[in-house]
Amino acid sequence: MPAIGMPRHSVAFGLLSIVLPCLLATPLSFADDLEWQSLSLRARVSEKTLLGDEAPEEFEEYDLSANVALPWEHYTTSGWGMGTRLMASAGILRGAGKNALVVSVIPELTLGSQDGRFVLDLGAGGALFSRHRFGEQDFGGPFQFALTLGVGIPLYRNLGLGYRFLHYSDAGVNGPDTTGADFHMIEFRYRY
Repeated sequence: MPAIGMPRHSVAFGLLSIVLPCLLATPLSFADDLEWQSLSLRARVSEKTLLGDEAPEEFEEYDLSANVALPWEHYTTSGWGMGTRLMASAGILRGAGKNALVVSVIPELTLGSQDGRFVLDLGAGGALFSRHRFGEQDFGGPFQFALTLGVGIPLYRNLGLGYRFLHYSDAGVNGPDTTGADFHMIEFRYRY
């Protein structure tokens, strides 16, 4: 019996892809272990392209993201190095006159300064959409893989500015006739 218009195995696969990385991470059982790194407001700034191709619909996305440090890191005495973090976001995806709630969880590898003023990040995770059909464009289902690449620089004190490339796709899980979306986004960050 389909759930939300898709087979159970697709729903289970999507949820497993989000939950498994969280389970494999070091247990976050102590509140003192959580280190909030930043909060960001993001907005899409690009045309309707899809890794070089044209998408059937044009989209806007606005969201709020939070970054929490994960325990795996290595920084030199100069304060530069690499670390890991978890980026969680929630926001609105708008296309073809329709809106959808989008929630994502993406583990990331970061390179840059230990204080987070300068950062380059790369991550892969999952996202859940409250709607997956927008006019002519069908994302294939509520679960989407999410790939991201971002860069952030300081503006003033704890405020920063960033650029983020974000790609959503079901990777063909729901068939060959689905289309993902790419976003070029501007981020306004607050570092803790």
